[in-house]
This record gives sequence, structure tokens and C-alpha cells, in this order.
Amino acid sequence: MKKVEVLAAVIINDQKILCVQRGTHKYPYLTNKWEFPGGKMEAGESQEQTIRREIREELSMEIQPIKHLLSHTHHYPDFSIELHTWLCATVGEGMELNEHQAFVWLDAQDLKELDWAEADVAVVGVLEDAVF
Repeated sequence: MKKVEVLAAVIINDQKILCVQRGTHKYPYLTNKWEFPGGKMEAGESQEQTIRREIREELSMEIQPIKHLLSHTHHYPDFSIELHTWLCATVGEGMELNEHQAFVWLDAQDLKELDWAEADVAVVGVLEDAVF
């Protein structure tokens, strides 16, 4: 089974967390699911470099990684994902959805209201009682 190493950003602004929604995906179990933005790590990149690059590509946004929150492995039917999640702050203003269909800024306790991609559910569990 293919294993993918991915970085995800829990982006905080005014004590709210950015959540983004996927559009149609080649794997139906990921279509329209909510996730924390990010993407695949490239050879030679650090986790911080990956998360900055991915957020620039996906959201045209600058962020500052603050600290590592959680790493875990999730097995989907067609691949496995090693997900490294970082708490990040926004730098400046502005955001553009380049790959997602929707976004919301939510309080940590409201995250469970969304239909999350399975790999992100563990992150939601860590964040639901967090105070920023």
C-alpha cells in the first residue's frame, strides 16, 4: 500500500481555526470532506518548509509555524497517510482558495460540527478543548 507523508496546518487567527473543504476527489471517501490545509512533503524539505509552501500554493497565504501538535498514521482503503500537524499563525492578511471549494473559521469546540476527512479526525479530537 502506498504511504504518503503529509503536513497539515492548524491555522489560528483571532482564536479561530481555519477549516477548508475539498471538492470532488478521485477517491469518493474524500469528496466534500473538511480538512486542515496542507500537502505532501517533498524530498529535502523540512516540515516547516513544506507547510509554508503548501499553504502558499493552496491559499495564497503566509503563515508562521509555531509548534508541532501531532503526528499519526491513518490507513485509507487505497493508501496510508503519515500526517504531521502544526499549529500556525497567520502573517499578514488575505487568503484565496486555489484548491478547495469552501472555508470556515471556527472555535475549537465547534470543529466536530463538520464532516472531516478521517485522517483529520484525530487532530480535531486534540483541538476540541484547546484554548488559543
